Amino acid sequence: MKKMFCFFVFCCFWHLVVFGVEDEVKSVTEGESVTLQTHVTELQTRDLITWTFGYPETKIAEINREDAIFSTYDDVLDGRFRDRLELDNQTGSLTITDTRTTDSGLYTVNIKDTKSTTTYRFNLTVYARLPVPVISRNSSQCSSSSSSSSQQNCSLLCSVVNVGHVTLSWYKGNSLLSSISVSDLSISLSLPLEVEYQEKNSYSCVINNPITNQTTHLDISKLCHLSKKISVVSFSSYFQTGYIFFSFFFF
Repeated sequence: MKKMFCFFVFCCFWHLVVFGVEDEVKSVTEGESVTLQTHVTELQTRDLITWTFGYPETKIAEINREDAIFSTYDDVLDGRFRDRLELDNQTGSLTITDTRTTDSGLYTVNIKDTKSTTTYRFNLTVYARLPVPVISRNSSQCSSSSSSSSQQNCSLLCSVVNVGHVTLSWYKGNSLLSSISVSDLSISLSLPLEVEYQEKNSYSCVINNPITNQTTHLDISKLCHLSKKISVVSFSSYFQTGYIFFSFFFF
């Protein structure tokens, strides 16, 4: 029994040394560069490094110092990575330049030396650049709660187009008023808001993903100016005295 237990412990240890896997999550914005580290200080003569992408795995880079191989295979996958892969000759780390959303996925590096094989996996997400939210007057929804101009409402709409994996929100100062989230790609979003015409509070519309955001601040005086309509309610004339009286009401 003792021998079996020792053998089991040895097998577990051997499995960790040979097949040890460590995962890392990385996120960047489209157009930025990202480096996937091997955590190797300096490659040795007999070290063999292989980089793959996706599942099933496609080889995209390889270093074999003993056979003088130092290559990136950026023509695979219909040239998806063409001219955008860089290998560090000293550490074997891989850099992807000018990233695109199609670069999102699983990257695996196998590092084999004379004693063991170590595997690192990187889950990379490349987010599209965020557009600046556009705030406009939603005239079709304009309403008036009473005849008093101070209580009339201005209906607004915050919009963005061709976005995915984002949240669109309205804020009053630092307080969240409403929000909507989507996970689909290339979709248009709109979020309504009603404010009083003469309100002095600060409002902003924010679009964000897990790593960045864009904000547009509302200029109430520009979008929600109150048009004054003049109506003549009464007209009285007294020709005998020579006085004429006009009464005006402003809405």
